[in-house]
Amino acid sequence: MYVPDHFKVSEQEEIYSFLEANAFGQLISLQDNRLTASHLPFLLSSDRKNLRCHLARQNTQWQQLGDQQVLVTFLGPHDYISPSWYQTPGVPTWNYQALHVYGHCRVFDAADELAALVDSLSRRYESAFESSWEPQYRDAMLKAIVGVEISIDEIQCKYKLSQNRPAADQQGVIDKLDYLGSESLAQAMRKTPL
Repeated sequence: MYVPDHFKVSEQEEIYSFLEANAFGQLISLQDNRLTASHLPFLLSSDRKNLRCHLARQNTQWQQLGDQQVLVTFLGPHDYISPSWYQTPGVPTWNYQALHVYGHCRVFDAADELAALVDSLSRRYESAFESSWEPQYRDAMLKAIVGVEISIDEIQCKYKLSQNRPAADQQGVIDKLDYLGSESLAQAMRKTPL
């Protein structure tokens, strides 16, 4: 990913916080010399060294993942930015937050490891509901998926949030984003230092 210095995020806690908050990503790999992508929820390991996810066994992407270097992309809030929102001359652009993870894959299908992964994903996303879902057909479910663990080699994080614009232009963008209902992106801009 092209990351100019003024858009680069280096602070580790911010990077991992963004990853946890935007954990639905794209697993991109080569399959028969062609790029392939699957959209999946990911879990970051407690030591922050691995990402884990699972694929449907019928999704053939998993068959060539073993020890392949892959790219996983994560996207936060984003929106179009009109130069009419600036007080100084500018061009149309897009503001966004993105994170790329490069790593090597290990595919697994051991029932206990898959069960732990499904349980962890369920706990994370079901905890927001009053009555959470409990798997009833665990054996059948586990046989229908394969797990993927990605050993993280490199993380690139970019917040392109008008940091290269004067403060008055940034405020104009924030105000317009709020007005248009893009509050998440406006909030991200407020939190990002000049």
